[in-house]
Amino acid sequence: MIASRTPPVAGKTGRPELLLICGSSLTVIAILCIVTFLLIREHANAQESATRSATTIAQLIDADVLRTVELYDLTLQGLIAAAQRDDLQDVSPQIRHLALFDRSTTARFKGDILLLDKHGDVVADSSRIEPKPGNFADRDYFLAHAFNRDVGMFISRPFKTRCDCDEANQWRISFSRRISSDTGEFAGVAVASMKLDYFDQLFNSLDIGKDSTLNIINNDGVLLAQKPYLQSDSIGKSYGNRPNVVRILGDKDGNGSFTSTSSMDHQQRLYTYSRVGNLPLTVMVALSSDEVFGTWRRTALLISGATGVLCVGLLWLTWLLARELRLRQRAERELAQLAATDALTGVANRRMLDQALRHEWFRAQRSGKAMSVMMIDADHFKAFNDRHGHQAGDQALKTLARVITENVRRPTDLVARYGGEEFSVILAETDGHGAQQIAEHIRQAVEQLPLVDGAERPMTVSIGIASWTAASEMTLEQLLFAADKALYQAKESGRNRVVVAA
Repeated sequence: MIASRTPPVAGKTGRPELLLICGSSLTVIAILCIVTFLLIREHANAQESATRSATTIAQLIDADVLRTVELYDLTLQGLIAAAQRDDLQDVSPQIRHLALFDRSTTARFKGDILLLDKHGDVVADSSRIEPKPGNFADRDYFLAHAFNRDVGMFISRPFKTRCDCDEANQWRISFSRRISSDTGEFAGVAVASMKLDYFDQLFNSLDIGKDSTLNIINNDGVLLAQKPYLQSDSIGKSYGNRPNVVRILGDKDGNGSFTSTSSMDHQQRLYTYSRVGNLPLTVMVALSSDEVFGTWRRTALLISGATGVLCVGLLWLTWLLARELRLRQRAERELAQLAATDALTGVANRRMLDQALRHEWFRAQRSGKAMSVMMIDADHFKAFNDRHGHQAGDQALKTLARVITENVRRPTDLVARYGGEEFSVILAETDGHGAQQIAEHIRQAVEQLPLVDGAERPMTVSIGIASWTAASEMTLEQLLFAADKALYQAKESGRNRVVVAA
């Protein structure tokens, strides 16, 4: 049997294992957040460093290309100025050739420098005094000036020469300027070609890694140069509809960087681009993401693995400690329960009774509500125990405790074994009349228990009751004394009865 009210356990602190688990979980979350923040910051630093390096490379290429194009432009301007001189019409072909092309030797990787009339026919050639017959009216560098006087210097698409020579398979681009008559009419084109080997030499002097690329495109997205070649036939092809090229050419600032996947080889790269001065050219440095973030990825993998092991280990240790705390609390509760419970009957023991009495007494004093104490004693128990033996006596006490508990149903009340065959009941917020009704129910229930084998009379109990009200002036000790005195009166009056202290 257990008491009607669970005895309060001294030192009970709730569930500290929950606090431990919550604290460890928050610690793990904090560790993960800090590590994630640091890894994100290092990733940003790696990207920023790579962008700075790529920007430096792009600026070096810009400066070199701009100087080279300026040399070609000076050559064209000198050629046009010489061609418009009237005094050169009467000199020998050798002198005229020397005057026309005296600046052409300063340009690197130069190809042919030609002077074309308004029909596209060659009228002067830097490679020979007597020009070889030829017509280039179908070339873009001629058509661009024939129908537009405001083009300025034009840079053509890559092309291969029309000749049966060793240089027939070499890619070139041409720089051209319009020649106008005194009246502004179209009079021809001055054109200078440059071998694309120039870009190969320039790119070869720069180390950007195995899977990274250097590129130069014009404003139409036509690829003029690339290192290394991602496709064997990529030079001269237009990539103006590719997402990355569209993004680069659509940038009004003309420079920037972003990370994207190449449409050629589907590799992710960090693209940094820069427009070459006022020229219709853009330098694009595409660094391989594997090379840019390779070190970061290895470091991140190592740190993430170590952090994961640390967090899992911390959670595992937390779980072990929480389990030990639960087992310890369970053992403490069991010990506390044993310390507060009578081992034979299962109701509260004398120690628990004393604590509960003080607790209910002070509560009644604060609230001003009544409380009652009931003392119950088994009649003729010593004779019963001598006749039927100790085992039968123990069973009788268990039965008596069960009957008392069944009739004291409120959780605020307490049933306790006072000592020997005597029990005590604390009735909170109960006056003498209410306590007497409960006592009568207990007495009648005990009297109606089946007879023990060999017994001549049923088990009965004598009950003494004492109550405290706000009008009373008695102390706790006086209350207990009054209840004990009422029990004595019940026994003296013939037993099997209830007596309420006056």
